Order: sequence, then C-alpha cells, then structure tokens
Amino acid sequence: MAETLPRMPSLRVQSVLYGNTVARVRQALDHLERAADIAIACGIFSAVELVYGDCSPHPTLDATEVDALRQRAAAVSKIGYRFFDRNLGSAGGHNRLLEDIVQDCVLIMNPDVMVAPNALVELARPLKDPRVGLVEARQLPVEHPKDYDRKSGETSWATTACALVRTAPLATLNGFDAESFFLYCDDVDLSWRLRLEGLKIIFQPSAVVFHDKRLSEDGQWTPSDAERYYSAEAALMLARKYSREDITRRLVQQFRTSGVDYLQRAASEFESRRMAGTLPTALDPSHSVAEFVDGFYTRHRFPL
Repeated sequence: MAETLPRMPSLRVQSVLYGNTVARVRQALDHLERAADIAIACGIFSAVELVYGDCSPHPTLDATEVDALRQRAAAVSKIGYRFFDRNLGSAGGHNRLLEDIVQDCVLIMNPDVMVAPNALVELARPLKDPRVGLVEARQLPVEHPKDYDRKSGETSWATTACALVRTAPLATLNGFDAESFFLYCDDVDLSWRLRLEGLKIIFQPSAVVFHDKRLSEDGQWTPSDAERYYSAEAALMLARKYSREDITRRLVQQFRTSGVDYLQRAASEFESRRMAGTLPTALDPSHSVAEFVDGFYTRHRFPL
C-alpha cells in the first residue's frame, strides 16, 4: 500500500541575513530548489516561496542579484528580499517577515543551511498528525545533542536553524518573543509555548541539512563575543520567563562575580530590565514543559 503523505497547499521559506556572502546565499538556494522540486512532485506542496530579511549594516543583495537568484530557481516560484536597515536580531527579523504570511507552513531556515534533496518531504511527514506544531531537521556536521523519543520523535524543544512550523499556531502566539530573545533561545521559548498550547515538537532525523558552522582544530564550535553575550542574556531571560527564579538568582550571582566582561554585562542588562519592569511575564509555574538540566534546556543524549 502506497504511503499517504501530508498535503499542504503552500510553503514559505524564510531566512534572515546578517553579513552572509552572496555565494553562500546562492549555494543554499540551489539546495532548496532541488528539495522544493521533489516536494512539489510528491504532491506535498503546490507552491514553495522564499523570502529574505536582511539585518546587515549594508544590503547583502541588490536588485540585480535578487533577479539573478530568481532566474536560477524554478520550483521556488517566488523570491522576495527586504532590507531592514537595522539589526533586528533573528527573532525580530523573522517576526517582521511573518507579518504578511499567507502560507500554511513556514520553514524557518538559517541562510548558511543546505538542505538535502528529500529534506522538505521528510520534514512534512510528521505533520500528518494535526497535533504536531513544529518539526526540526537533523543538522550536520555538528548534530545537536538534545534528547528525543526514538519512536515518536518528540523532543522538548527544536532549533530553528531549519524547522517547519504550522502558520496558524505561530500566528496565535504572535511569532517569536523578540522583546526577550535577540539571538538565542527564541526557538526554545517558541517550542515551549507551542507545547503549552498542546502541540508536539518533533525531531526528524531523516530530514538532513548541512549547517555551515566553522569549527576549531579540535572540532569545537567557536562562538563570537556577541554570540557569547547573547547566549548568557538569553539564559537569564529563559529562566525568568519559565518561572525558575532559583536559577535566575543563581545565574545573576554567578555572572556578577565571574570577572568575565560579557557575563557581567548580561547580568547588568538583566537587572536594568528588572528595574524598568520590562522582563517577560512568567509562564509555566508548574514546570510542565520547561526543562533546565545541567545548564541546558533538556537532557542531552551525548556530551558536547
């Protein structure tokens, strides 16, 4: 008996640019084009569109380059580009793009991600279950270590480096919380809010993507100073938002006394927001979805 695949009339793919090269944008589009062609041929999507939001200091693409991207794509029927003229962060950039979305699903994808030819098909499979709200792809060469159920694929949260999301619940939740999370943990927060709405978060290891992270000689990812700062800030915001005042107090104290500049700045910014009354409203007081395990946001299945 032939497998029944889900049918979703339309898909938007959106990426937020910041300092990306035109060559890398083209490369990612070429991979997406092949995946879109296969997904449309399988009848999963009738149309796939792509839109870029650009948070870079200067436009990454000009009109000629956008037109050249359109010329090299066929299955991706429309390609849009918006230069924001300011750094809105990942969450803010995606929210700005989501303002005019009409498609049934959206693929949130980093611009340095190259999808496998069958990635869209595999990402769509779990959406046969209407209780699934978000499906995450498996990233290579650095696979995320967080745990997931081997039979159902259910996981605590999903990274949005490449994740397929139903548009309706995303709209209900007003997208990402860009006020609290500039660069990191916006996907953890979105996942947990979707789960509070009764929806499942699925990790789909058969949907493979290459995420172009640059590694050190010993195979470790080396974050920039800005990435370290926003990761620390996000840790405080997430603990606060998910009713873990014990963790919030401990982190603030650790950061203050660390002697590390970016940690001290994160603690100072957090306290300034507390004084101004602009911290996020606390959710999940019973801790039904939020997990804080050994400094991470769920149990890991292998060490970093």
